[in-house]
Amino acid sequence: MRPLRVLIGTLGLDQHEVGAVAVARQLRDAGIEVVYLGRFNLPPAIVKTAADEAVDVIGLSCHSWEYLYYVDELLGLLREHGLQIPVVLGGSVITAADARALEARGVAATFGPTSAMNEIPEAIRRLVASR
Repeated sequence: MRPLRVLIGTLGLDQHEVGAVAVARQLRDAGIEVVYLGRFNLPPAIVKTAADEAVDVIGLSCHSWEYLYYVDELLGLLREHGLQIPVVLGGSVITAADARALEARGVAATFGPTSAMNEIPEAIRRLVASR
C-alpha cells in the first residue's frame, strides 16, 4: 500500500509560504508524501497537478484572503474533472465563521490560527480513511 499523498501550495498572489513549508515538513515526518507546489498557484494548475500526481488530499496554506475568491472555482474544477479529492485549508486568516462557511461550500477541513500542528496529519488520515 502506498503512503498518502498530499498536494501543498498557496493560492493566487499569497506569498506567505512559511506555513506551507512547515506543514509539508510535518506531513513528511508523519510518513505522508508531499507534492509541493509552492506559491502563486491558480485553481486550474492545482487541479491538473492533483490529477497528474494522484494525490489523496489538496492542502492549501491561506495567509491572505484570496482563498475566499478561489475556493469555489477550485471545488468546481474538481467536480468538472470528476475528481473526489478533499480540499483542506489552513492559515492564520481563517476565522471560525470562515471555517463554517468554507465547510458548507465543500471544503473538507480547515485549520485556523489556534489549531495545533499535530492535528493536521491525523485529520488528513481520517479524511482519506472515510472516503
